[in-house]
Amino acid sequence: MNIFTNKLYILTEQNDIYRDLIESLALPNLHLTTNKQEADVVLAAPPLLASQLDEFENLKWVQSVYAGVDSLMHHRMRQDYLLTNVKGIFGQQIAEYVLGYTIEHYRHFLTYRTQQQAQRWVPYQYQTLSNKTMSIVGTGTIGTHLAKVSKAFGIRTIGVNTRGIPTKDSPFDEIYHIDELNNAIEKSDIVVSTLPSTPNTIGVFNQQVLSSGQGILIFNVGRGSSINQDDLLEALDKGYIEQAFLDVFEQEPLNIEHPYWKHPKITLTPHIAALSFPEQVVEVFANYYKNWEKGFTIRDCINFDKGY
Repeated sequence: MNIFTNKLYILTEQNDIYRDLIESLALPNLHLTTNKQEADVVLAAPPLLASQLDEFENLKWVQSVYAGVDSLMHHRMRQDYLLTNVKGIFGQQIAEYVLGYTIEHYRHFLTYRTQQQAQRWVPYQYQTLSNKTMSIVGTGTIGTHLAKVSKAFGIRTIGVNTRGIPTKDSPFDEIYHIDELNNAIEKSDIVVSTLPSTPNTIGVFNQQVLSSGQGILIFNVGRGSSINQDDLLEALDKGYIEQAFLDVFEQEPLNIEHPYWKHPKITLTPHIAALSFPEQVVEVFANYYKNWEKGFTIRDCINFDKGY
């Protein structure tokens, strides 16, 4: 019988909900604590944990309630613990966001809503998604799910990653290396970035890359740092990009003086493309915990050197 217990500290914006869900699972040898010094496991929102990280003297493992863990990646911060994020639960939400806005754009739904209010009857020629090409930059679980759903609409998909080779059972029609991003964009009608924030992804969507577009739609549901802001505005003004749909930004909330707010070719959303539903997060945590508690290695830990 294991006489040792693991102490879990919860640090999120929804502590009560997470506490109830964890308690309902009755995970073996796991007890909740409000004492940071004795906690060896932390379930946390990374931005909240970042400033308190050093207070957890016995820390062994952090389970992020977000996919993004940027707040814990600064090189001066401690890295003497296992770090896992939530994977496999955001693909559906991202697909709904991207395809919802894409359909709305090509079918002029917002225009018709405005016309209804003005009692105007003016039909417009529209486009379907069939035979469109979508480049998905980042071929992890989110990008892969988006590719699968997109194919049901007849969309041809190009995956872009750091390897330039497809994974087993890849749903992508083609795979490009990140160094060939401009070539992928040249072939695309829609471009979606699901990239994490790493030193290698900062500003990857620059003037050279963005100018490869030919009236494309571009989505950023990854991290704001991947797009050079000035280059994006120039690409919009020159018509390389027809519309940008942005859910993530370098600084959040976005400054009220930022030129994005009033740009007619930019659609903004406040980082809501995919939310962390506590029930799903706790399920991911529980699966990891059951293996960790038995002494098995946790799969899919964040690599601090890579940043993801």
